[in-house]
Amino acid sequence: MRAARLMRVVLLLQNRRSMTAAELAAELEVSERTVQRDIASLSEAGVPVYADRGRSGGYRLIGGYRTRLTGLGRDEAEALFLSGVPSALHAMGLADAASAARLKVSAALLPELADAPASAAQRFHLDAPGWWREAETPPLLPVVAEAVWDDAVLHVVYRERERVLAPYGLILKAGAWYLAARVGDAYRVYRVDRFTAAAPAGERFERDESFDLPSFWAQRAAEFARSILRETVTVRLSGAGARLLRQVTDRAAAEESLAAAGPPDGAGRVTVVLPVESLEVAYHQLLGLGPEAEVLAPPALRHRFAEAAQRTARLYG
Repeated sequence: MRAARLMRVVLLLQNRRSMTAAELAAELEVSERTVQRDIASLSEAGVPVYADRGRSGGYRLIGGYRTRLTGLGRDEAEALFLSGVPSALHAMGLADAASAARLKVSAALLPELADAPASAAQRFHLDAPGWWREAETPPLLPVVAEAVWDDAVLHVVYRERERVLAPYGLILKAGAWYLAARVGDAYRVYRVDRFTAAAPAGERFERDESFDLPSFWAQRAAEFARSILRETVTVRLSGAGARLLRQVTDRAAAEESLAAAGPPDGAGRVTVVLPVESLEVAYHQLLGLGPEAEVLAPPALRHRFAEAAQRTARLYG
């Protein structure tokens, strides 16, 4: 651990020319006293680190010293490809590996390209969690992530049942973590926050190299979205309601329903039969369309909308 930190100190000074003890401490997440001890250890090892005194002083490398310790390890190389998702790296316990990898890449760049990493970071950022919700990191995520990287068989407890999984990949969807895993000859998806226990089984599994995580997830996500649409409602939509329907309900279901709809009636409205998760969910979704949507069936849902309209009219009456 300390050896990796010492290497990061050298790479930081190589990339930034000069840094104060406070800046190094903040970057390495250690105390200034630890930085001072690390600098002393580097000097004893023959690394030409010089301390500039005074208010604008700091540590720097003498005479254009450049380390050759820029080869990427496997964990660093893998983490580098995830560096656009810093929150995910931190959650999986890979933040340090990604930081070391970025430093090594920066150290290998020509001087005229030294600003390339910062330039890219200012032009692209992926914010995975959805709006209006606080993303929580499942406590067992680092254990699961390590098993994914190592192709290690996992013993888990999922919904109070013990299972043995071959963990193939992790997916971060709108702030929630999912594990794609093989169980026997089948591939399944598990929500990581529903694991109550997870530990390596002490053996590795043989990965099927034909398995494609993005394709698998796209298929399962589409199947899941369809599987939960167990009810249907009949809705008469204005032009604005038809345009907004995709924003308040399942997009694929809305588009299929609109495509199957007949021509507009005399008032310019179209009638669609819309698959929904439940009548309760449909009520809250379609309520957002206000007068742009008229629920025709089932009768119980139409009655509920009529009551809501009457209450709203009294509030504004």
